[in-house]
Amino acid sequence: MIKWRGFFVRQGNGFHGHGADSHRRGHSLYLLQMDNEDHPMLAEQRRTLILEILAQKGSVSVRELFRRLRVSRETIRRDITRLATENRLRKAHGGALSADSVEPAFAERMTVNIEGKRAIGRLASRLVPDGASLIIDSGTTTLCLAEALKPRRGLTVYTNDIHVAGRLAGRNGNRVLLLGGELQGNEGAAMGRDATAMLANYFADFSFVGAGALTSHPWLMDYSREAAELRARMLAQASTPVLLADHTKFNRVAPVRVVNLDKAAYVITDAEPREVMAEALLSSLAAEVRVAAGKGV
Repeated sequence: MIKWRGFFVRQGNGFHGHGADSHRRGHSLYLLQMDNEDHPMLAEQRRTLILEILAQKGSVSVRELFRRLRVSRETIRRDITRLATENRLRKAHGGALSADSVEPAFAERMTVNIEGKRAIGRLASRLVPDGASLIIDSGTTTLCLAEALKPRRGLTVYTNDIHVAGRLAGRNGNRVLLLGGELQGNEGAAMGRDATAMLANYFADFSFVGAGALTSHPWLMDYSREAAELRARMLAQASTPVLLADHTKFNRVAPVRVVNLDKAAYVITDAEPREVMAEALLSSLAAEVRVAAGKGV
């Protein structure tokens, strides 16, 4: 086997090559295209594109890069490792994050797909009867749920979010218990071991948990260990756990996995998941997927 013009060429007896000249020489040429990673210009172009995607989206999965770059997953993982070694991105399970990746601030997230999040909140609220007990996570989609729950009466609410507590406390005979912990100033939410430990004392009819990112495994991911641990506890502390995830969270990655997603009874979103994500949700989870709006993503 020899190297020729960017290809590996294997020589052998018989005619299996291209053109009459191959036939006259009495040997065959098998052209095996080299992996693009062995071409330095193409490799640099790939890595530049990965960084551009991260600059736009903040995170990207190996699956998405495989589809867009048309090279092997092993090549993509090596590119990610190389860029991480150069401190140009952060590795995450199943993908990569921008080097300065943090969850966008609450006020910024409230401007992203807000109508989709409101649709999710309205659909999720239909699960909740008067007098129910429920755990409500912090976040923009769960805040939209709290808004939709304002007409309900006699709710018992456990939440770590001061915005959610403010929407439901002091109305219609509701009881609201605010979980303790370190208050995240820009989020208006309590996090940490104290909040998780306090929640372990309660069990509710429903829990409504938000999503930092949802990979195509599918894995629920988050941006901090504290948030991941609290969300995992929320999924375990209710008879009917519900995941609320708008379509912008699909096929994204974050640094920390949230366990107990398999306990979810419902996944409520605002758009039909694409084929790969839909198959992953149906094959890996016993949850019923409900869509609040009809567009496909």
